[in-house]
Amino acid sequence: MAKAKLYIVYYSLYGHVETMAREVQRGANAVQGVEATLWQVPETISNVILQKMKAPAKADDVPEIRPEQLIDADGFLFGFPSRFGVMAAQFKAFFDATSELWERQALAGKPAGIFWSTGFHGGGQELTALTAVTQLAHHGMIFVPLGYTFGSGMFEMNEVKGGSSYGAGTYAADGSREPTELELQQAFHQGKYVAEIAKKLKNKPLSA
Repeated sequence: MAKAKLYIVYYSLYGHVETMAREVQRGANAVQGVEATLWQVPETISNVILQKMKAPAKADDVPEIRPEQLIDADGFLFGFPSRFGVMAAQFKAFFDATSELWERQALAGKPAGIFWSTGFHGGGQELTALTAVTQLAHHGMIFVPLGYTFGSGMFEMNEVKGGSSYGAGTYAADGSREPTELELQQAFHQGKYVAEIAKKLKNKPLSA
């Protein structure tokens, strides 16, 4: 039986989403019969500006993805930082380039989850995910929320923790804060959870 292919597609400027993405991949690859692959969307900011922003170099072990490559996947996890309550422009530009796939509804019926990073509590921990669902809906993808499947970790009140029922999340604050152990555990759980669903749908596809 062929493995279910899960594509973890992300954009990360300062590395917070990349850290989350790698943990999501670990969780997904923990599911037997699933092959999870990391991909980056293209950067739209010039190198000169990136240097002025003191952005670190992009991961050299994660290839850039082209829109047409999405067809090869059985499911997705999309990750991005928040910008004013919506996904970063780089990721929106990538989705804007998927019009040919939309015309053919080539991604319809494929499961997809979302994870993210925001600066602080009011930075869009839920709104960023909620506004991103529109991209999935127009493509006919099946949004897979995390719900409260992470158990007691969803109710943690003794420490700052990103994420919600929409998916895993982290806080970057002024950029110095890194994803916590609990946030990484939630990312791992989300990767495993979505991978299990992608595997089930691949082995038992929706009726035409």
